[in-house]
Formats: sequence, structure tokens, C-alpha cells
Amino acid sequence: MQDVKDLSRYSAVVAGSPIRGSKWLPEAIQFIQAHRSELAKKPFATFTVCITLAMSNGDRYRQAVSGWIAPVRAQVRPVSEGFFAGVLDFTKLPLTFDTLKLRLVVALGIFPKDDRRDWKAIQTWAQSLGSSLAS
Repeated sequence: MQDVKDLSRYSAVVAGSPIRGSKWLPEAIQFIQAHRSELAKKPFATFTVCITLAMSNGDRYRQAVSGWIAPVRAQVRPVSEGFFAGVLDFTKLPLTFDTLKLRLVVALGIFPKDDRRDWKAIQTWAQSLGSSLAS
């Protein structure tokens, strides 16, 4: 996202982000803000990956995760939104009080870790985008 400066050569755009701290990553939000007017003129889809969706009752949290991308929807309206379980890799997270609390919750078995992506579900969603992005 940080390398894309001009969207004029694209007929459609798919953008996504993992959730960290109940929101999209700052660089993903910055991309949406920087290209908001161009994205409003093109078919645009989003995907969000969040380890919360890998919890045994992940469907219960789906509405909350969907709400966390409200700042994206406030900028531009997606034609499709994909929500997928993600990856919890502590080696890629900063060492903060919040990540220490998260480690404790994982150690207690309350929260999942590791790679929980469902590649079949991701592929199914991606293939369904054809007609949405062609219009």
C-alpha cells in the first residue's frame, strides 16, 4: 500500500489489513484517506484478518470486527467485505503492556494463537469478487 501512489491504471481496488488494537493498521487507513476520491470512482473491496475470528465462538465477534472497519466505510463504501481469521505471531508485535496481557490470555487458553487463516474461505471470497469488481 505504501508503494502505490497512483490508482489511475487500476479498474478496481482490493485493500485489506489485519486488526491490531481493534482497528486497521495506520498505513492501511492512510492509504484509504490518501486515495479516497479515486476509490469512490472504482469498484472497491476490503478484507480484514483478525485472530478474534478464530476463537471457538468467533461468529459471535464478527459484528464487533465488522464495526472496527467503520473508519474505512466512512471514507469509501466497499462493494464487498471479507472477514477472515488471521495470525497471532508474537515475534511481530511490539513488547508492550497490552501484548503482555495478550500473552497471558493465550497462555490461559482463552485466546488462539498461530496461523488460523482459512485459505479455502479466502479463495472462495476472492473468486466471488469477479462480478462485483467488474461493474
